[in-house]
Amino acid sequence: MNVIQLSFSPPSPSFSPLFICHYPSLYLLCTLCLSSTVDRPVRVYADGIFDLFHSGHARALMQAKNLFPNAYLIVGVCSDELTHKYKGFTVMTEDERYEALRHCRYVDEVVRDAPWTLTQDFLEKHKIDFVAHDDIPYSSAGTEDVYKHIKEAGMFVPTQRTEGISTSDLITRIVRDYDLYARRNLQRGYTAKELNVSFINEKKYRLQNQVDRMKEKVKTVEEKSKHFVYRVEEKSHDLIQKWEEKSREFIGNFLELFGPDGTWKQVFSERSGRMISYALSPHGSPSNSPPRQLSLSRSPSPPSRWLHPRPASPSSPKGASASFSSMSEEDENEK
Repeated sequence: MNVIQLSFSPPSPSFSPLFICHYPSLYLLCTLCLSSTVDRPVRVYADGIFDLFHSGHARALMQAKNLFPNAYLIVGVCSDELTHKYKGFTVMTEDERYEALRHCRYVDEVVRDAPWTLTQDFLEKHKIDFVAHDDIPYSSAGTEDVYKHIKEAGMFVPTQRTEGISTSDLITRIVRDYDLYARRNLQRGYTAKELNVSFINEKKYRLQNQVDRMKEKVKTVEEKSKHFVYRVEEKSHDLIQKWEEKSREFIGNFLELFGPDGTWKQVFSERSGRMISYALSPHGSPSNSPPRQLSLSRSPSPPSRWLHPRPASPSSPKGASASFSSMSEEDENEK
């Protein structure tokens, strides 16, 4: 049977509970009870490199922040010198990594140039109550686990890693697709020296970029031609449909006019009926015949008596007969 040893120190401004627990659930219960007896936030420390700050880092810090109802999260970031010495080259500089952590909403304080191995002096200086990190042994700096003494002191709180995302995975993706990134940056204006690309590779990448641009142009032309053909087909379909409608309308109008029962037949039958009726019963002669017009070609200057005839009273028949006889004598004389 495992023996659980617990040792508590009285609450003080620099409270650091030291206990050893073989059961994680009971360990968390004890820490929660202890945190409720202190009138200040529990100071939790989380350290790391935080290169290419990603969601896995943020989730680990979120777990550290939510360990206690009232927690103050301190994040230590190692410098470039320590990182390059014990782990390897980083993509981001230490200033960039400091700024990335400073803008994380779970972080209350950022410690620059954090130590690689936590010492007792460092813990007391920052009044650290617990250290949060994933439970995988972190072998570095000539030791199997740099958090071994923290675990033995009972100040270690494990966090869960986020699967599928890590700084190494991101770097692996960049290395795998190096040619694509190099070509893209050359196209954006970076020089081959800045990208550490040889002269031959630079020419190869630029040629590939030109080939890709030609492919894009051909693809764009094909899409435009397809769109043009589609529009032509759509217009031709509309024209054919309109032509069919007009042709049906024309044929209908033609049949309406010249068909067996069309309007033209009715008009023709009505006109023919009127002509036959007119031929069978012609109109009578007019009662008044038009006056005879005298030919003036033989007498260019008409006699004055034509212009001013003598008036005759139509009421007296004698006067009428006299005038008629006088006109006949004058006509005979002229002849």
